[in-house]
Amino acid sequence: MNLKLKAGAVMISVLFLAAIFTPLIATSDPFVIDLSAQLQPPGQAGLLGTDHLGRDVFSRLLHGARLSISISLVTLFVSLSAGLVLGLLAGYFRGIFDSVVMFAAEVLMAFPGMIFSLAIAAIVGGGMLNVVIAICLVSWVSYARLARGMTMSLKERDFVKAAQISGTGGFKILTRHILPNVLTPVIIFSATNISVIITQLAALSFLGFGAQPYTAEWGAMLNDARGYITTAPWLTIAPGAALVFMITGFNLFGEGLAEYIGKERF
Repeated sequence: MNLKLKAGAVMISVLFLAAIFTPLIATSDPFVIDLSAQLQPPGQAGLLGTDHLGRDVFSRLLHGARLSISISLVTLFVSLSAGLVLGLLAGYFRGIFDSVVMFAAEVLMAFPGMIFSLAIAAIVGGGMLNVVIAICLVSWVSYARLARGMTMSLKERDFVKAAQISGTGGFKILTRHILPNVLTPVIIFSATNISVIITQLAALSFLGFGAQPYTAEWGAMLNDARGYITTAPWLTIAPGAALVFMITGFNLFGEGLAEYIGKERF
């Protein structure tokens, strides 16, 4: 196991453990407002100080980890599943279905993903559910294109042609012969692509389209801290550092996983 994979696994494990054991680790209720303790620096009123409403930043950071990780994983699962299914079907059966899927993918890829997600979120309204829908409507394209390309290549392989000659149905060939070979590269890609999803979720929350006011979410915390960058810099440093830590961890894990599997195969 290479260093990138180990480092990424450790960083991700720290985040998951922090999210799982948040009720035990958090020092106070992250939603309790105490104006008498507002903007207290780290050490005087909690490990990471308090925000403009006197809420404990450390506790909000932990609850934000739980929300950010869970929402990111749900978004990744929906995007991956939709893209994988569409890519497999388009690459194997081709024809009109393939043309429609690829046309939709090209239309979506004509715009930067973040801009398109922002436009969708602005149309359907704020809230985490709408943000997840907006990101899923954009993110499936990458998985569909990858799955489609690999399916078209595998379709010409001898073991697939032998299954076709033997009379095996198309859906059975897809699930038994093509899907297992497509799944590994797609999972490797998703390990690094989740950092893009995390960034988009945080950015949309920062812009006011994601997490609603008072929600403990890292992007929303950064949005709340904008007016206090000079007077209370810990309000931006804490969620910003947490986002960098999470994104770095997933990137290292994804790159390390790709290198490890590549060495195992070749």
